Amino acid sequence: MHLITILSLCAGIASAALPFKGVDWSSLLIEEAAGHTYKTASGTTQPLETILKSSGVNTVRQRLWVNPSNGDYNLAYNLKLAARAKAAGLSVYLDIHFSDTWADPSHQATPAAWVGYVIDDLAYEVYNYTLATMNAFQAKGIPLSLVSIGNEITSGMLFPLGQISKSGGTYNLARLLHSASAGIKASSIAVQPKIMIHLDNGWDYATQQYWYDAVLGEGPLVASDYDVQAVSYYPFYNKQATLVSIKSSLTSMKSKYKKDIMVAETDWPSGCPNPAYPFPSDTTKIPFTAAGQTLWLQDVASAVTAAGGTGLFYWEPAWIDNAGLGSSCDYNLLVQSSGQVMSSLEVFSSI
Repeated sequence: MHLITILSLCAGIASAALPFKGVDWSSLLIEEAAGHTYKTASGTTQPLETILKSSGVNTVRQRLWVNPSNGDYNLAYNLKLAARAKAAGLSVYLDIHFSDTWADPSHQATPAAWVGYVIDDLAYEVYNYTLATMNAFQAKGIPLSLVSIGNEITSGMLFPLGQISKSGGTYNLARLLHSASAGIKASSIAVQPKIMIHLDNGWDYATQQYWYDAVLGEGPLVASDYDVQAVSYYPFYNKQATLVSIKSSLTSMKSKYKKDIMVAETDWPSGCPNPAYPFPSDTTKIPFTAAGQTLWLQDVASAVTAAGGTGLFYWEPAWIDNAGLGSSCDYNLLVQSSGQVMSSLEVFSSI
């Protein structure tokens, strides 16, 4: 059994005046099933949601898959996890992948049950799926603060029909997003959540501008269909992902599109002996240590706040069975598997 200690997670982000302060905790139920538990800095074992709430987190992010083969991250899984968040006084940000598995810029597989649909049928399926999902949360009395209609959909979603690089794909994508938004708005959920669109490479304003102008230009998706433009911002995939560029990009997005802006995902490694790509030039003085994680989160929070942003989320800081979090760096968590608090966690009391 692993005993993992979490200290003051996101308390400091509160002082950055961001209304949404949180972490992605999607894998918690899987971690607990594997025997992992969590401890406060003083050594008291507590539910993770209790530690998060007392540490300043106000919102938890959860990924939703349509029909995963083993049930992980499906609707029932998310309802169970979200009920715990609600009981702890945490808001829920639901990240709908519209896939049976991971959705990201390179992978946007249509759920197996929806394969072969023409665009009319797929759009109707998306509408009904989002409608039913919202109604399921309402039936359990669980409010949602944010709902992302797709995850990192820079290349589109529900491939191949919603793939931007395919003929007619941009129009199809706009139609699918409009259908998803309409399903949320037509649901019985008592308080409408903010509807989010989430792209990757948030530091690259040219990509953000091209995408929104192209998709909105098709007609089916209109500005009133969504409330938030969110981005992923990782430093270990492209040396151009500077702190200067993320601030500039978010500022330009806010100015042009007049939407809420957020960083929906970010990480910094405390260990990265063999990075696959050079790190951005204005981050090279930030060490791959717990202290470096502190500096990174301070800098990103400052950039989001300066741009007029409303939220910042750290991606899966407690997923101890996946410490690299998909990067070439070997450790991106904010806790140690030995159970010792990493000093980077203290950043949230000072940002």
